[in-house]
Amino acid sequence: MTSATVTLNTAATASVPAATRPSTANTATSTSTPTITEAAAGAAPSATANSSPSNNTPATASRNANALTPRLAAGLTGIFLAAMIAGINNRVGSLTLADLRGASGFGLDDGSWITTVYSAGELLAMPIAGWFAITLSLRRFHLMMLGTCSAIACVLPFVQDMSLLLILRALQGLTAGALIPLLMMAALRFLPPSIRLYALALYSMTATFAPNVSTWLAGLWTDQLLDLRMVYWQVIPAGLIAGLLVAWGVPQDMPKPERFGQANWFGLIFGALGLALVAVGLDQGNRLEWFASPLISTCLVVGLLLVAYYLFTEWHHPAPFIKLQLLSRRNLGLGFTIFFSLLVIFLSGSLLPSLHLGHTWDYRAQQSAPIGLMIGLPQLIVAPAVSLLLYRRWVDARAVMALGLACLSLSCVIGAHLTSEWMWTEFMWAQSLQAIGQPLAVVALLFLSTSVVQPMEGPYVSGMVNLLRALGTLAGSAAISRLIELRTRFHSEMLLDHAARAQAPAPADLASTIAGQAAVLSIADAYWALAAFAAILIPLVFALQYIPSPTAAMHPKH
Repeated sequence: MTSATVTLNTAATASVPAATRPSTANTATSTSTPTITEAAAGAAPSATANSSPSNNTPATASRNANALTPRLAAGLTGIFLAAMIAGINNRVGSLTLADLRGASGFGLDDGSWITTVYSAGELLAMPIAGWFAITLSLRRFHLMMLGTCSAIACVLPFVQDMSLLLILRALQGLTAGALIPLLMMAALRFLPPSIRLYALALYSMTATFAPNVSTWLAGLWTDQLLDLRMVYWQVIPAGLIAGLLVAWGVPQDMPKPERFGQANWFGLIFGALGLALVAVGLDQGNRLEWFASPLISTCLVVGLLLVAYYLFTEWHHPAPFIKLQLLSRRNLGLGFTIFFSLLVIFLSGSLLPSLHLGHTWDYRAQQSAPIGLMIGLPQLIVAPAVSLLLYRRWVDARAVMALGLACLSLSCVIGAHLTSEWMWTEFMWAQSLQAIGQPLAVVALLFLSTSVVQPMEGPYVSGMVNLLRALGTLAGSAAISRLIELRTRFHSEMLLDHAARAQAPAPADLASTIAGQAAVLSIADAYWALAAFAAILIPLVFALQYIPSPTAAMHPKH
């Protein structure tokens, strides 16, 4: 592996005390197997792939990583833009599903699968995108995925056959899902230590900026321009710009076709099928009454068993797609658990307000757009500001993350006091705390997690982070929807009982009033649950390993 292919913040790695760094035995194990070393190296040119490992010193890596040219910066901008449109494409499709069903004449049951198959495809691609980017080269693989995603978008508005639409939408989810992991992989490989934390801030926007801005875009296409074709075509202009930037700016590495004969293909077949079944079970579970449905029971049980077998084969395979041994490190095992939980908590800033406004006031995406913009737009300033804060010598990233969780918990407490009279303006304080708390928590966590791995392990970390990102969003949405459904039934029964003891209004008015109040109370309960969840995570944050600021490593005091 050459120093030019380093994929992780060497300064951050160097900042870890020697006693707490990953053992050299693990490094020796990785570098002793050519496949693993190449997989982690980030697709280095073959002319340098046989360089002596002794040349891969932090100093050499740092000097090469600092060679950030305007051309490379343009290429990284293209990768960032592609990741953003991939996230937006998924969210906008979900928000406009009812309009798409109506325009195409699809029923409620059939139409619900449009988003399910997209999520399943996205989930399949995320853990293995880094491996393919190394094998085929980062630039080639990125352009293949981006081009295929855009090409499918061109024809989707004209597809009227449901089976063909589901196949194309699943393929688009597969190609779009591969774009997001490449952002972290490229940023950790190319950017110098002095600005690498800002790259983590950019990556965090795939979870904080893109989902929240999507509400405004959905309203723009459906209620202002009145052109549902833009739901699919929105990726094309941005994809064209991103493709040109990537083709011009990202260096072309030599492909490594020999790696196709070394991968864990047998395990991957089981893993891909298992992840697809889990995605179907989570996305369709609430609609089909979970384990009351044989389909959902089969999907979840069989899917989890297949995923477990896949992970078992990955653990013992010499060239895995996911290196599970990394999870033994505290900041990865515990850190990724917290990251998964964060993605569930983030839904308190998007899903819960939208549910309330839609149910109580019949808001469409256009009317709900301010809710998302209050979180999304500040990320352009707050996320880089958090990175700047983490570069200060006196800052403990764990304290920054704990502060973010406290903001999220307080936001949920404010939201838990909602009433049936709340409109989007009443959510302003809660959303403002979300806009601050989300980047504080996620950027600090990404720094703490990526700082305890060796440079050659970067692609493995990227794959696991993005797998958790997709699973967290799916599982969180399913869990919150189920909680709201159960609490709605509970509050409806309680309100009916109270109404029976009092002089009730006309039956029609009573049913409408009870349904409205039960919905409000159930959403408030969900806010309380997420507030407690965020508060519980705060002590776990301080169980993570302390990582000094990158500035302290680059400029140590004497």
